[in-house]
Amino acid sequence: GCPRQTFREQVPGLLGRYQRRTNRLADHIGSVVRELAGRAGARLSRALDIAVSRSTALRMLMRLPLAPLRVPRVLGVDDFALKRRHRYATVIIDAETGERIDVLPDRASQTLAAWLREHPGAEYVCRDGSGSYGQAIRQALPEAVQVSDRWHLWSNLCGKVLAEVRSHAACWATAVNPARPGGVREQTTRERWQQVHNLLGKGVGLLECARRLDVALNTVKRYTRMKEPTGDRRAPRYKPTLVDPYRDHLRTRRTEDPAIPVLQLFREIKELGYTGSLNLLYRYITQGRAEDDKPVTTPQRFARLLLTRPENLRDKDTALLRELTEACPETTELTCLVKEFAELLTPTADNDTKLTDWITTVRAADLPHLHSFANGLELDRAAVDAGLTLPYHNGRTEGVNTRTKRIMRQMHGRAGFPLLRHRILLQ
Repeated sequence: GCPRQTFREQVPGLLGRYQRRTNRLADHIGSVVRELAGRAGARLSRALDIAVSRSTALRMLMRLPLAPLRVPRVLGVDDFALKRRHRYATVIIDAETGERIDVLPDRASQTLAAWLREHPGAEYVCRDGSGSYGQAIRQALPEAVQVSDRWHLWSNLCGKVLAEVRSHAACWATAVNPARPGGVREQTTRERWQQVHNLLGKGVGLLECARRLDVALNTVKRYTRMKEPTGDRRAPRYKPTLVDPYRDHLRTRRTEDPAIPVLQLFREIKELGYTGSLNLLYRYITQGRAEDDKPVTTPQRFARLLLTRPENLRDKDTALLRELTEACPETTELTCLVKEFAELLTPTADNDTKLTDWITTVRAADLPHLHSFANGLELDRAAVDAGLTLPYHNGRTEGVNTRTKRIMRQMHGRAGFPLLRHRILLQ
């Protein structure tokens, strides 16, 4: 009376129940689709003599198990763009190991706060200067220490330094730049600066100035901070030419006889071994390259020299930086302040006290752009102090975002958020 049954012995580690592939083959396909997902994973699998479709590849990818969610002691939180300037998501990682913890579908403070309430236990949370993330952490984990990322602090300072250098260009540029006629851009800047200050002198407000001149309010504010109109001149970028080896000879001959014909110079350097054409020599002299010892120094170049480690500068760059800073008292003070803040980026226990002294010095200086930077530090002072005194940072989170961009380029926007989240957590 016993019903007929079929029994088959299962070989441990070879097959799973109700499966059509061995465990080893499933692991091979899983390794491929983990890196390449659907279409690309199916193409590579066929090249390896494993016939799977793109739909099967995606199913096997989504079937790969994720690590159990745990809450580390130090969290790293940052956003990344799903569609730039339209939709963003939030990635949460272990800031000490770089392990992916979770991915949230947006960057709203309510979403992050809800996740933190459901998964309490973090003692430190590393973030950038985002106010929404700071608010979410204060609401959900009031006992956690927020750590502001040092790289973002330095990046914000770099933008303010460039603005200060631009606002004092009329002072330092005359010390190194030869007198050149200004272009259309410089002329427009001077006219706009004059219009803004004329209206301000008549008692017109900033918003009304922007309306009358048909420019943005931030543009009016930028011209208001300028003591004098700046001329942002672009440094000429010349390619090496055949005339370069004979520049000293040309400079000497034109100094001795300013009216010397170009044809005569052409004959002389021809005898010295010049193999180029007369037209090339004409252009070389017309561009002023024979007499120009100092290239035009732009605000961007000055700011780059000022923000670079002194030991990484070449000798000629060090000399140029010294000449630029000595030409303007404000830039001399700016250089000292940048150097002092750069020393604060190495975490030590007393950096919070040093930061207080640094902010006091900034507010006493005539550097309005640095004043706004100092005000921003005060608004998020507790997180900034933690970032300058604790060893934690958001660098690993930025690395996760970089690898996330590679995943998104592979998917070309065809897949939805669940697949993207799964792939990020599998990395």
